[in-house]
Amino acid sequence: MPEVTITIGGRQFDVACQVGEEHYLHTAAKMLDDEAQVLSDQVGRMPEARMLLMAGLMLADKTASVEDSVAEVQAQLTACEAELAALRDSTAEPERIEVPVVPQSVTDTLAELAARAEALAASVEEKNS
Repeated sequence: MPEVTITIGGRQFDVACQVGEEHYLHTAAKMLDDEAQVLSDQVGRMPEARMLLMAGLMLADKTASVEDSVAEVQAQLTACEAELAALRDSTAEPERIEVPVVPQSVTDTLAELAARAEALAASVEEKNS
């Protein structure tokens, strides 16, 4: 089991961890050290136990906030997944579109008017020539 030396609040600690978890331990120690540094900057020197307690509480507060945000996002994701599943399961009726039908009598009348207009245009053209 590897032993890693971490620094928190200017103090060094030897901590054992599982093989391959050294990076995670260093990352966690840096987070704790950052919080300890904030405390040290605000309050100054304090006993080691109190500094670690306060830094741990500050991290726990941040973690709780992140967990609340994750829970909220998870709830939104669950709702979206449920809506998506409902949409996939639904059988949407095709939109009904009504197309007007032109009665044959109107078509015949328009064809007759077009023929008369064409004949009239041809006779006007003959007279002008």
